[in-house]
Amino acid sequence: MISFENTEIAFQSKSNKDLKRAYWLFKIIASPTFVKLGKIATNMALKLHLPINAAVKATIFRQFCGGESIGECDAVIKKMGDFGVGTILDYSVEGKTSDEDFDQTADIIIKTLDRGKSDKNIPFGVFKVTGIGRFDLLEKASNKEYQFSEAEKKEVEIIVNRIDRICKAAFDSNVPVFIDAEESWIQDAIDKWAFEMMLKYNKERAIVFNTIQMYRHDRLDFLKSCFELAHENNIKYGVKLVRGAYMEKERNRAVSLGYPSPIQPDKASSDRDYNLALEFIVSNSEYFALCAGTHNEDSSLYLTQLLEKYQIKGNDIRFFGAQLLGMSDHISYNLAASGYNVAKYVPFGPIREVMPYLLRRADENTSVAGQTGRELSLIMRELKRRKL
Repeated sequence: MISFENTEIAFQSKSNKDLKRAYWLFKIIASPTFVKLGKIATNMALKLHLPINAAVKATIFRQFCGGESIGECDAVIKKMGDFGVGTILDYSVEGKTSDEDFDQTADIIIKTLDRGKSDKNIPFGVFKVTGIGRFDLLEKASNKEYQFSEAEKKEVEIIVNRIDRICKAAFDSNVPVFIDAEESWIQDAIDKWAFEMMLKYNKERAIVFNTIQMYRHDRLDFLKSCFELAHENNIKYGVKLVRGAYMEKERNRAVSLGYPSPIQPDKASSDRDYNLALEFIVSNSEYFALCAGTHNEDSSLYLTQLLEKYQIKGNDIRFFGAQLLGMSDHISYNLAASGYNVAKYVPFGPIREVMPYLLRRADENTSVAGQTGRELSLIMRELKRRKL
């Protein structure tokens, strides 16, 4: 049985210098107070246009990002590829609002797919619909009762055309693409458009993947409805399965607007539904392809057991695991060493524009129970093994 305790395999791509830098970074992130003060200081420095790029690039950026451009990610792509770990290039620039910026983002995403066309180390591309369209329009498109003006209809059409352009590039490059999940009040439109793209591009294999967040209590039923749609239309439904990323925001909005929270009552319920979803997908593999995005050891192990149970090879191209760059190397590298398909999300983009992503990573490592402690204990064990 696969073990996630082997730190020699987990950190085989890390030099002694890399490991020591990661150790000090996670030690800092382990302090909620330091993270809070660091966020305030960083945001202030950004507003005042202080020269912080070099300090950020040498520390937190280097841990969690591949580079400022696709070309700068080459070293990370090759290094991970040497150990059987793939790269998912993730253009992590946020907060844009103009059509010019949205078109530029779509072009960059298409370039990541073109980059993957000639590199087996890039098994997927990825994008967020909020990166290529206005949030308020997505919210209106998810509201069945909203009546669009003619101008808004044209704007929505432009967003759908950008999605189609990206999905067609994925099809032409034969590099599947994930459409990331977002807040529940804009997700209905994203689900609808993702399925429309699947009808066009997923006839032979899963090229377009929709993302399903299992911290929502309605998503297991949604997954089952996706299976029915795939069966009826004779297509392959691509699923990127995650627990979720907007929990506090979702709960706060539900309270403030007075509607029932879409979030599971507790973590155990999310874990249960995540694993039930894994089994449902693997047991219906004729119609599904899966990327299990998780830093949870139990779910990662459970997927390997399900593949064995249903007599599916670990390197079957329809099944992948995925983690974020800079985190959970003990899962990624041990899965790869045991012959399973695995990839890392590799965020990239100009430092200042990627800062919101990096600050969220710091927050997540501070708030997710045990995450930073687990990373630190593994790094310390490997430092000890290397007699450092």
